[in-house]
Amino acid sequence: MQFVDHVTINVESGAGGNGVVAWRREKYEPYGGPAGGDGGRGGTVYIQASNRLNTLLELKYQSIYRAEAGQNGRNKGMHGRAGNDIYIEVPCGTIVRDSDTGHAIADLVEDGENVMVAMGGRGGRGNARFSSSVRQAPQFCEPGES
Repeated sequence: MQFVDHVTINVESGAGGNGVVAWRREKYEPYGGPAGGDGGRGGTVYIQASNRLNTLLELKYQSIYRAEAGQNGRNKGMHGRAGNDIYIEVPCGTIVRDSDTGHAIADLVEDGENVMVAMGGRGGRGNARFSSSVRQAPQFCEPGES
């Protein structure tokens, strides 16, 4: 078995889903109204210490890790699904560093200890969130954040 004790990986969090502009059109709702749902939040990337590993060999061959993006909102006030978070397992005693600055982010010593390295994006709000007594039919929504 090969022993690897230094790897460089790229991580990317998931983008948030977009909000949507939608309208209620039902038989017994004469005026309807806004019904756009919010987008889901994007997935977050964590690095987690594990006792079952003793080398970084698995990380050497996969250098890019991407979390899932959130889904867009839908009509009828339905929110989009949030993206799944991903956990990258490393052996206990691993020091996580920022490759640009060289600054140590965390020293993962105990089993199960984790650190967030890329936060998922916030989902955008649909037009139902912007309705008020003054603005009863908003024609806009927010895009999701990366």
